Amino acid sequence: MKIKPIYVFAKWRVKNGQFDHVLELLNKVATKSTMEEGNLFFKAGRCNQDHNTIIVFEGYRDVEAQNRHQSTDHVRKLVVGQIVPLLEEREMILTTQL
Repeated sequence: MKIKPIYVFAKWRVKNGQFDHVLELLNKVATKSTMEEGNLFFKAGRCNQDHNTIIVFEGYRDVEAQNRHQSTDHVRKLVVGQIVPLLEEREMILTTQL
């Protein structure tokens, strides 16, 4: 069985007035995430149609690497503990490379 990369697309609609704080936290998450074994990349962009929306695009070697990422301290403490309360909406889409 061939191992296929996992790609994560996250859409975060940030509460008014919280964008800069979320971006500061996101930069910490990105730094830690790119050092993880199995991380292929971690990129983020600001939506052109809604400047309070961030799209996070992550790549992992396989589903196990993505699962390990979800259980790290920085995801639990920074994303779940600090970023999520500053969001109006949060959507995650997991995909497997075709």
